[in-house]
Amino acid sequence: MTSSVFDPPPGPPRRVLCVGAAVLDTLFRVRALPAGQGKILPYEMLQIAEGMASSAAYAIARLGGAASLWGAVGKDAAGERIIADLRNSGIDTSGMLRAEGARSAIATILIDDRGERLIVPFYDERLHDTVRPVTEREVSAFDAVLVDVRWPKLALRTLIAAGKAGKPAILDGDVAGEGIIEMLAPAASHVVFSQPAAERLAGTADLVESVGLLKRKFEHAFISVTAGEHGCLWFDDRSGAIRHLAAPKVRAIDTLAAGDIFHGAFALTIAEGMPIEESMRLSSMAAALKCQVFGGRIGAPTRAEVRDALQDWNIGAVSAGEPTI
Repeated sequence: MTSSVFDPPPGPPRRVLCVGAAVLDTLFRVRALPAGQGKILPYEMLQIAEGMASSAAYAIARLGGAASLWGAVGKDAAGERIIADLRNSGIDTSGMLRAEGARSAIATILIDDRGERLIVPFYDERLHDTVRPVTEREVSAFDAVLVDVRWPKLALRTLIAAGKAGKPAILDGDVAGEGIIEMLAPAASHVVFSQPAAERLAGTADLVESVGLLKRKFEHAFISVTAGEHGCLWFDDRSGAIRHLAAPKVRAIDTLAAGDIFHGAFALTIAEGMPIEESMRLSSMAAALKCQVFGGRIGAPTRAEVRDALQDWNIGAVSAGEPTI
């Protein structure tokens, strides 16, 4: 087999620490999302442990990396199920917290035949009352860290420690409570925003404009926005241009966790030293392949599956001065 720019580098798998959400999801597949009150009958059902950081960690493991997860669960049956499920999926869960007096996070999710979803999550605020110290030495054992917005205090400590250790400090910039992104982003070396979060923070629905505004706001960091079927955009720090990469064309069965798979793939490839455009291409393809499989994170592809799909995807990034999105 010939080598590819998308292959992992020689040596042991790169280690990525993921910090944030761990949730027991119950997924129901339905023909259409409900428009009002009444009863709706699903034709498929699955229970699985996921969440932004958890799903990203799974993507890292599937792509050949070594993933560790720091999250919090309650001392309850749901918490034990979450940890066991993630551990059995190849994720190091030794850093998970079992929070006294808190209930584990759970969510009910409806996914329709177009791949769209309706999510009803429950997070017990007491889960994150205890925040462990994070040292530079501890984070030095990893090649990169990826944090989401669900445990802001631990995320901030982890980003700061990663910065001191000279490691990539990556923020999953999803929609969050007031002031959370503004608190975390200054400590991040890379911020990958979801489209809703970017629009909310930049105050505009124009994706190109939002990338520029966010770069000016957080000029120290690599800035990107993921926009689902519209692809992804990022600020090219070498040229000063905003780049746009169209999304691979797939038939979406389930978009749940697609953004998380993108973030996990991005974190691993940054840890591997992959150039930005290739990292964005691999991450985009991993997210697209996931969308073709029902079951949230379980659709995360292997490295070989992504590499094979990339061989047939010749599109490259273009200047986003006037994007066709």
